Amino acid sequence: MSLRQIEPKQRGFLIVNSHPEGAARTVRDMWEAVPARTDGRRPVALVLGHSAGYGLATVVAGLRRHGIRGIGVAFEAPDNGRRTAGAGWYRTAATAELVAEDGHDFRFVNTDAFSDDAKSQVADLLEEHYGPVDHLVYSLAAPRRTDPGTGEVHHSVIKPLGAAYEAPALDFSAATPAVTRTRLEPGTDAEARATVAVMGGDDWALWVRALASRGLLADGFTTAALTYVGSEVTAPVYRHGTIGAAKEHLERTARDLDGSALLKEKDGRAFTVVAGAAVTQASTAIPSIALYTSFLRTVLGDGFRTTAEQAADLWDQLEGRTPLVLDEEGRIRLDGWELDPGVQERVRELWADPQHGLDASRSGADWFMKQVRALYGWDVGTVAYGRPVETDVPWPALG
Repeated sequence: MSLRQIEPKQRGFLIVNSHPEGAARTVRDMWEAVPARTDGRRPVALVLGHSAGYGLATVVAGLRRHGIRGIGVAFEAPDNGRRTAGAGWYRTAATAELVAEDGHDFRFVNTDAFSDDAKSQVADLLEEHYGPVDHLVYSLAAPRRTDPGTGEVHHSVIKPLGAAYEAPALDFSAATPAVTRTRLEPGTDAEARATVAVMGGDDWALWVRALASRGLLADGFTTAALTYVGSEVTAPVYRHGTIGAAKEHLERTARDLDGSALLKEKDGRAFTVVAGAAVTQASTAIPSIALYTSFLRTVLGDGFRTTAEQAADLWDQLEGRTPLVLDEEGRIRLDGWELDPGVQERVRELWADPQHGLDASRSGADWFMKQVRALYGWDVGTVAYGRPVETDVPWPALG
């Protein structure tokens, strides 16, 4: 037992501790917001990066909408007596409770998904409990990756390419959000290559090959990797920067996989999925994204689509309940609500004078800050933050 009275500790844009009950509440709220519909088949799914962002939403929506069976993989730190467990650890425990309560069959593995050992462990579990995989969803976001072939450690960076980037940004490290400026020098070729090695498609392809080598691709297998395009407002630091280079590699990997003999043999498909903007632990680290997202929320209000809503749309498309929404490059598009020309024009108007824009967007900025805190389980619903809470929560047993 480790009952402790805890308070949020913030360093810059990061909150370094998490509230277990608050994190659990965010999962239950997401679960309850997804309409349940499990009258069809129950496909086997492997979700890589299940504990946060779109990966979490994919698991929750898949369970609620299609009764998926299978495995989620994440890499989360436990409570160590000095610092709480990561929010993803607590979210996983809460998701497992809901899985049990609702009679589903889904397991959670805590391991470095980039490693060969992870692929072997997951394949063993699939063989033992589920058999071939119908859907592999790749939603990993990490600052570093060790190449399993060479042992080299690659570190990703968030930088523009070709020229320095200077733009307005949102400072949400204090109680009241404020406009600031950010400047990033251009990344080097080596930094771009390292970012591609971490966030591109190499590991995704390795997972598909690992499953294929064990006979674990089902007939009609589909695999989808989450990506983002976003607005021209943030393009210099995102789509045209080091991260964009990684996303382009991810999209090339999808085309290579889609045309590969491995997938053709199974009548399989590979896609990248262009999701819309979201407040995630990964996105808050990208300069200017916070201000852009605040403006977008101001423009859209409740029309800002949640990750769970988008994940439900994705599952309905992957399972054939609704037609695939593909662009000219063969990517599944979930971001039409964000990139609507009228929406983007209004965002650009706010962006043109960011201080005036923020003054006109206080509701959006306040919403953004609340969303950031909720990522770590803070300021969520009716959670009793004033009392001690058990922070040493066990990881769900594999059973």
